[in-house]
Amino acid sequence: MSAIEPGSEDHKHYFCQQFLDTHQVFDPETLPWPELTEEELARLRAVPFWQEVYHTERRAGAIVDAFTPQISDPVVREAVRLQGYEEARHAELIRVMIERYGLDARKQPIERFPADLETAFIDFGFGECLDAFLGFGAFKSARQSQFLPEAMFEIFDVLMFEETRHIVFFINYMAWREKRRGLGRARRSAKSFRFYMRALGRLLGMVRRGQQPNDGHDFAVTQTNLFLDGFSFRGFVEDCYRENARRMTAFDPALMQPRLLPGIADLALRGLRLWDRRRTKAG
Repeated sequence: MSAIEPGSEDHKHYFCQQFLDTHQVFDPETLPWPELTEEELARLRAVPFWQEVYHTERRAGAIVDAFTPQISDPVVREAVRLQGYEEARHAELIRVMIERYGLDARKQPIERFPADLETAFIDFGFGECLDAFLGFGAFKSARQSQFLPEAMFEIFDVLMFEETRHIVFFINYMAWREKRRGLGRARRSAKSFRFYMRALGRLLGMVRRGQQPNDGHDFAVTQTNLFLDGFSFRGFVEDCYRENARRMTAFDPALMQPRLLPGIADLALRGLRLWDRRRTKAG
């Protein structure tokens, strides 16, 4: 299908219908959870951020559910309602895993949301885009290192696909929303950059708290090197970039996709390659 004009009625119906059509039906309780050896259990329990993951997913579902009734367009509202259901199901999947494997995590109260729920939803959406891009690399690294049995990664592949659907839906929602408000491409890009910087600021704040007892409000995706010996920043960025490109091939190219983070990663990798070439010549 050819590209659709962002903000048009055709665009709205298309990205919402695509989101509804690709919904997967499953029950976290009945997924094929594998039996783990004592060594595998110890490795899973040593991961320090299950509390953060569980709280983040519960908070995500609550934010989306709270914002949904404020959406005036019935087509978009139905799609966002489904996203809220899926976010809550992610939390349920994590809960099942916590209880099944005896992980050190518990349900915590969800903090009060700001009065401006739309901005909270947008902040969440851009944060999810950042987390997903980094998560693609972390997931690939953990899988290649055989950190856990392949059966566990197959279960989490279901979650990763849904996260990818969510960010594709969000990027199209934002393009539709901003175009209807009269924002041109340059202003939309500037606004996206600002929200990404807000998400990055929250992530950096989490990193600074890394040596402190965690309050359970952030997903410590930056602790990826737990999965690998000889962790390489360049290798991680390459994994994020390539996995993002691979996962995006599952979606109709007529849909808009995240461009800023892959673009920054591509620029960084080009710079690193140029630096390596210059060092080689200098040596």
